[in-house]
Amino acid sequence: MIRKKKWMATVLSVAVILGLVVTGCGSTGGGNAAAPKEMKMSWNPGAEPKTLDPQMSNGIPEAIVELNLFEGLTRLDKDSKPQKALAESYTVSPDGLKYTFKLRDSKWSNGDPVKASDFKFAWMHALDPEAAAEYSYQLFYIKNAEAYNGKKAKADDVGIKVVDEKTLEVDLEAPTPYFLSLTAFPTYYPVNEKWVKANKDWNTKAETFVSNGPFKMKSWAHNDKIVAVKNDNYWDAKNVKLTELTFNLVEDGKAALTAFEAGQLDGMDNIPVQDIDRLRAAGTLKNTPYLGTYYYRFNVTRKPFDDPRVRQALTMAIDRKTLIDKVVKGGQTPAFAYTPGGIPDAEAGKTFRQVGGDYFKEDLAKAKELLAQAGYPDGKNWPDNVSILYNAGASHETIAQAIQDMWSKNLGIKVKLTSQEWKVYQQSEQKLQYDVARAGWIGDYVDPMTFMDMFVTNGGNNQTGWSNAQYDADIKKAKSTGDQKERMTAMHDAEKILMTEMPVMPIYFYVNNYVAKDYIKGIMRSPLGFIDFKNATVEK
Repeated sequence: MIRKKKWMATVLSVAVILGLVVTGCGSTGGGNAAAPKEMKMSWNPGAEPKTLDPQMSNGIPEAIVELNLFEGLTRLDKDSKPQKALAESYTVSPDGLKYTFKLRDSKWSNGDPVKASDFKFAWMHALDPEAAAEYSYQLFYIKNAEAYNGKKAKADDVGIKVVDEKTLEVDLEAPTPYFLSLTAFPTYYPVNEKWVKANKDWNTKAETFVSNGPFKMKSWAHNDKIVAVKNDNYWDAKNVKLTELTFNLVEDGKAALTAFEAGQLDGMDNIPVQDIDRLRAAGTLKNTPYLGTYYYRFNVTRKPFDDPRVRQALTMAIDRKTLIDKVVKGGQTPAFAYTPGGIPDAEAGKTFRQVGGDYFKEDLAKAKELLAQAGYPDGKNWPDNVSILYNAGASHETIAQAIQDMWSKNLGIKVKLTSQEWKVYQQSEQKLQYDVARAGWIGDYVDPMTFMDMFVTNGGNNQTGWSNAQYDADIKKAKSTGDQKERMTAMHDAEKILMTEMPVMPIYFYVNNYVAKDYIKGIMRSPLGFIDFKNATVEK
């Protein structure tokens, strides 16, 4: 995910500036020769990207744009299974520790050949300790990658070897059943080594942006829109039908929906909650599975959230079903654990969530007791400057208001609300400049680890200040073996610790609600949050 895989989830709604050219199919001709057929589409993935350097990004809006501008060794299909992409073939050693990828002939959008060294260059950039990439841990499966990132090994020790221009060899620390899925994730995308070295800020403007995916960037009006066009240098360009794909980058969800209903936008995600019922009744609302959790982070380095009893009390003192039925209205499921359903466990036919079960329940009497034990009986002595932080747009404010009211009525505590623009909000979370912060995490691949390893000590996407040695040991154990039963047991043990100490407050498991014009076909929507336009068409 992407918070999210795996990626921190940014459930946003964005607006479209009125006056966009209406999209669709069309053609022009002159004489007896038929001109090329145009097929244009516009979509609303989220706010202005924090960055489009795939090694440095960690949000869903960025991931959606990057998926369509770049391509890795593999690409996920409609069932979220990895299929060969830039890798024409691959072999895996019998012990599962060595992957050898043979690259197909392919080019960057500027015509340069894609080389195995481009992959190594990109991955080493994400691992560079000085880069401080939040998703560096996504590469820790590679031998000595974590040690290098922690300044305990040299770059030459990392298990990434360029055998020749078309051959990449990767050694792993332990067998990793989902490694091929990881190679479809943005952190594993290549970048053009020669071009990046010559253009320091290559990923900030269209004039210098070079990619290798189905589309290439034509223009980027910051905080407005990115216009991409078909990349004729893409190895599978013959199967790309769209000639132009516009990503709109404004955060006002109501304005976005207005533009959609006026025919000025072909599709958008994250519908404003006040419009859910109307759109559902009209038969316009669409939904797909979404492997993710909406939750609140607690900054455990600040009082009173350094006390687990406070965190537990706040978690128990909200009514999730009422929140879903009356506020969110999207058909979500109340979350009484962190990892969502839909992920297989070791035993065939059972999911990780079914085996793990619920870890807490809503219990107002117990919540009041815990809060009193922590020194805040009926809300007395509660600090007067506590705030819930959320990113502007979507329905985060509405949800925060409801939780603010529940905490006030049920526990007698007062909290303020603070809204920040997307990039500022991300920085505040990363720097622990908050008390309580809304968050969402969408899985980066279909395995519990995509939800569990983010909370290890100093993890790039932990962003709570929380640390637990036994939790770290359980995650390390799960990553050190290919035995599925042993892996799952270790992750269940870790989740129990997480849900006991409660540095995060699960609220609900996602469902993805969106709208799209009926003439839009062939879009592949992944439960991991990706939207793939490679095979999309406009059929008017």
